[in-house]
Amino acid sequence: MSQQVAEELSTEELLAQAEQSLIYIVTRPQEVMVRGKGSYIWDSRGREYLDFIQGWAVNCLGHSPRVLVNALNRQAREMINASPYLFNRPMIELAGLLTANSCLDRVFFANSGAEANEGALKLARKYGQKHLGGAYEVITTYNGFHGRTLAMMSASGKTAWDGLFEPKVPGFRRVHFNKLNEVRKSITPKTCAIMVEPVQGEAGVFVASKSFMKGLRQLCDDHGILLILDEIQTGLGRTGSMFAYEQYGIEPDIMTLGKALGGGFPVSALLAKDHVCVFDAGDQGGTFCAQPLAMTAGLTVVRELLHRNIPRRAASRGRVLKRHLKALGEKHGFREIRGRGLLMAVELHAEKGPEIVAEAFRQGLIINSPRPTTLRFMPSLLVSNAEIGRMAEILDGVLTQVLR
Repeated sequence: MSQQVAEELSTEELLAQAEQSLIYIVTRPQEVMVRGKGSYIWDSRGREYLDFIQGWAVNCLGHSPRVLVNALNRQAREMINASPYLFNRPMIELAGLLTANSCLDRVFFANSGAEANEGALKLARKYGQKHLGGAYEVITTYNGFHGRTLAMMSASGKTAWDGLFEPKVPGFRRVHFNKLNEVRKSITPKTCAIMVEPVQGEAGVFVASKSFMKGLRQLCDDHGILLILDEIQTGLGRTGSMFAYEQYGIEPDIMTLGKALGGGFPVSALLAKDHVCVFDAGDQGGTFCAQPLAMTAGLTVVRELLHRNIPRRAASRGRVLKRHLKALGEKHGFREIRGRGLLMAVELHAEKGPEIVAEAFRQGLIINSPRPTTLRFMPSLLVSNAEIGRMAEILDGVLTQVLR
């Protein structure tokens, strides 16, 4: 089918084509998105939606920010892809920017959060082989989420995945989040690392306590093992600081970034302390890793976050969002409000999350329900107070309708 013919298809024809040609993985709303700008996205019928998920916390600067569009256009004219065998300028500049503004020393660039987490696991196991007598086990948490590759599904603690795609990759021990004593009891001579999210986003936005995070760091120091922080969702301003680990007064040995790093362009990063970097030539790589276009996206986003102090802005807007959610909670009886910065969730009294999400979409608001009793909010870090107010106004009507 030619591009010209494809562009002439009606919305109904496009949806029929999708039904025929796409592998089913999720039930999507029956609309086709065609344009986005800032906090808004439009479908092929011209309907406008206020987007409070932004590609699952990906579009940190909103939809199609001019600074990113311009940078990608310039780079595309120069060079889109070179080779993972060759250096390119934006690769080197982005690596330097990330290490200069974090506690980590070296970077490997990949294409997705799951791929960065795979690299973190491989690095930890290689470190265990070289320095910990062959230790290979990694302690992870129930309800944790680290990606959808087979190894990362094995590392994750999603109960819905138990028994799926067996046999899973071995070498993981799960503990309950924020239960330091369980972690302590799970460490054995086979343990090479502990891997956690500072905020369990996919589980419903559960925040690690300061004592838990400090305790993990101390346990790793005491046993000579590595602390891996999965900051795929929390990193790069989302929780009100450049990286979530800064709010705990600790430093990880390995950290992963993704989602917001490219502002919508697929790119991720594995960062590590210098002494942890034990890969030999050929241990890690990838055809599209560190290609110039992705590196330009990352470089542009990180520069913008730093130059405009967007993490601080996200902290301020997060307080505004929380005030609105508290007001809604008092009216509609939320059980709990959780989160940091612009990664927030509310707990409902009834399993109405999916119904609320569907009705909100019909009324022009996009939110997420990671669990039947939970609503999650991940707007652009540049969301305005007026847009937060508009979201609350729409959601108020939806809640009144669905929960009556």
